[in-house]
Amino acid sequence: MEVLVVTRAEELVRRAMKGNDASHDAAHAFRVRDLALSLAHEEGDYKYVKELSEEVVIVERFLEEEGLDESIKEKILKIIKGMGFKDELAQIACHDSCPEFGVVQDADRLDAIGAIGIARCFTFGGNRMQVLHDPAIQPRLTLSKEDYMKKDEKQTTVNHFHEKLLKLKDLMKTMAGQRRAEKRHKFMQDFLAEFYEEWDGRA
Repeated sequence: MEVLVVTRAEELVRRAMKGNDASHDAAHAFRVRDLALSLAHEEGDYKYVKELSEEVVIVERFLEEEGLDESIKEKILKIIKGMGFKDELAQIACHDSCPEFGVVQDADRLDAIGAIGIARCFTFGGNRMQVLHDPAIQPRLTLSKEDYMKKDEKQTTVNHFHEKLLKLKDLMKTMAGQRRAEKRHKFMQDFLAEFYEEWDGRA
C-alpha cells in the first residue's frame, strides 16, 4: 500500500510540475525528498513523511483520494504550509510540534544553496527576466514577509544570494542539515567573490 502511494505521489509530482523551469521542477522535488530521507537517517528519525508537491490544493486532493489516516494528512499539510522562507520571516513554523518539519525544510533549503542552489537561482532569475547584477541596486538585508513577497520592486538575481540564500545556513533545524550547509554555504561565498572580481574586471 505505502509503495503504491509513493509511486502515485511521484506521478502526481511529475504531472503537476511539468513545464516548470529547472529551479522548481520535479527534479527539485525529488532531490528534496532524497535529501530529507538522508538527513532523517543521519538524525536517527526515519519516520519522516514523504512530501513531494508544493501545491497544497493538489496534495490535499491526493491525500483524500489515497485515504491516508487523518493525522498523517494533517502532518503533511502542516509541513507544506510552513515550509517557505517567507514563513520563517513571519516567524510561522511547526517544527516544535512536528520533528519531521525540520528534516524536510532543511532538505528544501540545502537544495537552494551550493552548486545546485546557484544554478537554480540563475535559472529562476532568468525565467523572471531579472537583471543579473546592478551595483546600484542594493540587496534588502532586512526583510519582512511582505517585503519578500513584493513582486513590483526591481531586484537582481545576485541580490537574492544576500537577501535569502546566504542566510539559510544559520536557519537549519537539524544538526545534519547544519553540517551539510557549511560546505554549500562556503561554495556560494567563493562563487560570489569570483563573480564580483570578474564583474569589476579584476579577474
